Amino acid sequence: MTILASEIGFASSHSHDPAMAMAEVARQLGDAPLAGMLLFCSHRFDRDALARAVNRHSEHIVAIGCTSSGELTEAGYDEDSLSVIGFPADAFHLTSHIFDDIDAFDPVTAREEIRALAAIADRDSRHLGGKVNHVALFLVDGLSHREELLTMTMQDALGDIPLIGGSSGDGLAFRETAIFEGGRFHKRAAVIAILSTPRPIHVFKAQHYRPGAAKMVVTGAIPHDRIVTEINAEPAAQEYLRLAGHAGEELGLAFYAAHPPMVRAGGDYHVRSIQSANADGSLTFYCAIDEGIVLTVGEPIDRIAGMESMFADIGAHVGQVDRIIAFDCVLNRIDAEQRQIGRAVSELYGRHRVIGFNTYGEQYHALHVNQTFSGLAIGR
Repeated sequence: MTILASEIGFASSHSHDPAMAMAEVARQLGDAPLAGMLLFCSHRFDRDALARAVNRHSEHIVAIGCTSSGELTEAGYDEDSLSVIGFPADAFHLTSHIFDDIDAFDPVTAREEIRALAAIADRDSRHLGGKVNHVALFLVDGLSHREELLTMTMQDALGDIPLIGGSSGDGLAFRETAIFEGGRFHKRAAVIAILSTPRPIHVFKAQHYRPGAAKMVVTGAIPHDRIVTEINAEPAAQEYLRLAGHAGEELGLAFYAAHPPMVRAGGDYHVRSIQSANADGSLTFYCAIDEGIVLTVGEPIDRIAGMESMFADIGAHVGQVDRIIAFDCVLNRIDAEQRQIGRAVSELYGRHRVIGFNTYGEQYHALHVNQTFSGLAIGR
């Protein structure tokens, strides 16, 4: 199917061969000139081969992306695919910057680089018309433990330009994730790209849980490693299971997804997702954690009803939706499958033109958050 130039292009392939997958994607996208590409891919692809294939089909085009823990395609929840979003040149401009060693990330230098990027985006998108909207798309290594510092720094430098993005995944292997920019995949990296368009845009964040009655105080932690050793002066994993679980339940990804710890910050409750229970009885989290934090065990709300309301609100902001680029936590997907609503969620995503990927965490403005459905809605 050839995509009209006025629409945001989307294509995906389940071919395991990188060259064949990218060729199939390129055929689906058609010949309309593109301002840029956003790609999400299974961690199972040979990355060097995939980079070569992407480069053959994206000459003179800004192409960024990352490895995923599942893709969001026109079929809803998907996996083992290469998915590519194409921004038509007649309505968009995209410019990007890579931070290719985030272990040596310098906030002062980064702010200067981001402000320069924003100035370039403003200058080079003026041909699109008098009123151009800008949004920053941010992708970061999902195993880096650096998301909080990077996200706060980026949004501070961006000023009024909203930031939205996600942490890269590798299925559920937790071994190695990668960011794509400048024609190759990078380890321990982050990429920020400013997307400019005269079309209406809206960034959003939604979560499918509310705070419950059970409270937990972190009494022992190793903040640098995002590890909690004690909760309520008891071994962390044991106490969390006691407060959140029921008879016969065991710790594991499905349990963490169903009973997410939440913390109150800035007047709202945010999920602090657990990645794993460790042999020593500690818990490793997906985001920043420290001693003294009070956690509440989250309880699920009616996800389908909540998302229908969210999509209605998105429509009120942008009118008729072209695409919703979503950053959806992998734990949301696991929980949907456990609750046997995965098919209903996929149908909902398909109906509302959602595309994107399953993440190890989401970035919304200056926040690094977990277990949210966050994204960018773009009107026609």
